[in-house]
Order: sequence, then structure tokens, then C-alpha cells
Amino acid sequence: MLSLLRDIVRHRELIWALALKELRVRYKRSVLGFFWALLNPALLMIIMTLVFGTIMRARIDHYPIFLLSMLLPWTFFSQSLAYAVESVVGNAQLMKKIRIAKVVFPMAAVLANVINFGLSLIPLALLVLVLRFPLHWTWVYLPVPMAGLLLFTLGAAFLFSAVNVFFRDVSHIVQILLSAWFYFTPIIYSLDFIPARHRWIFRLNPLLYVMNGFRLSIYYGLLPTVQSVAMSLAVGLLALYAGYAVFRRYSDAFVFYV
Repeated sequence: MLSLLRDIVRHRELIWALALKELRVRYKRSVLGFFWALLNPALLMIIMTLVFGTIMRARIDHYPIFLLSMLLPWTFFSQSLAYAVESVVGNAQLMKKIRIAKVVFPMAAVLANVINFGLSLIPLALLVLVLRFPLHWTWVYLPVPMAGLLLFTLGAAFLFSAVNVFFRDVSHIVQILLSAWFYFTPIIYSLDFIPARHRWIFRLNPLLYVMNGFRLSIYYGLLPTVQSVAMSLAVGLLALYAGYAVFRRYSDAFVFYV
């Protein structure tokens, strides 16, 4: 882990430059450009509110806020993983030309989505004001669950980007995995809606612990318990340690397979 910190400090300018490049490429030739970072979560919220809040009649007060409180961090995680899984393979030509720390590629992909996530909080705050929903003081706690989610996302990014170098099917598997993971995570519903005898299955989902603080802070105006915070950070650190260990173990061989 100390080597990871050294790489972050040593290559911080390169990571930032690659993250900005990722965003420029993503919105290239787009009329709205970075405005899509604000528009995407708003459109998703409208669609899902119509489907689950109106058509399927989900009995949850202020359902748009309930939904976005978890949908935004999920979008950050899923987009980060989707872009990071191809980050090493996508920079094959750069790796073959110069000697470079491979960790910068998945980290840049995640950082680009951190910027997107920060921008997406703007329409959420506006929606809270428009709907006259309480703007809880617990919003100041958001950096804590964000830290746990960032650690977990980096760990997953390291793991899948490394495995994808040797098995290109992984990028396709990740898309399927994310689709299933979305419904396995209490985003469009509350965990209380699940029958008690089945909840243990959902508690196996690590994102449940990592993302729980977002809904508590934004929607319920509550702070999690010390045990919940510890679990969130522990899950994030464990994922980062495992993912980075795999990435570092095989990173020297990447250039021969990309």
C-alpha cells in the first residue's frame, strides 16, 4: 500500500492529465459537453421515478430524493468500473513507447468519474430545494461514505483492469455483472422491503455497507453508527488491498499482452 501512495504522489500530475483527457474524449463533439454530467442523473431520476414511483407505485415519500441518494453513488461506481476495465488495454501504445507506472490508468479513469460525481450533486441539491425537501446538515458527512466508496471502486478497478489484460472477455462480463449488481443493491427500493428471511442474502453485497451512508445523510438526515462507518471503510480498504495486490503482481507482464 505504501508503494501505491508513492505512485500517487509521484505521478499525480499525470493522473490528473489523463483524467481530464478521459473527460474530453468522453464529451468530444457533444453539443452539451460537460453539461451531460448534470443532465444524466436528472434524466435517470425522471425515468425511474415514473416507472417505480408512479407506474409501480412505490410507497416512498419524496421518491426522487430517495432514489438519487443512492443512484448517484452507484452511477459513479458503475461508470468508473466500466471505463477502468479497459484503461490498461486502451493505453497499450503509450505503455509500449515509454516506461510508466501502470496504476495511473485505472486511477485516472476513477478520478474522471469523481469529477462527474461532484458535478452530479448540483442537480440533486437543486431538486431538494425545488421539492422543498429538508436540506439536512448531515450532507457535511458525505465525504466519509465517499471515501469508502472511492477505496472500494479503486480496488475493483485495479482488479478488473488487470484481469482484462489477459482475458478480454472480462470487459463484457463486467457489463453483465453491473446490470445484476444494480438490482442486488437497494437503490430503487429499501432493504426493509425485502422479506426478513431473505435479507441475509442482500447483506452479502459489499456495496450495501459502502453506500449506506449516502442515503442516511441525504434522505433520512441521520448519521450512521460507528460500527457502520468502520464496516464501510474496512470493506473499502480490503477491496483496495486485494485489487492492488493482483494489479501489482502482474503489472510487469502487461506490456506483453496488450
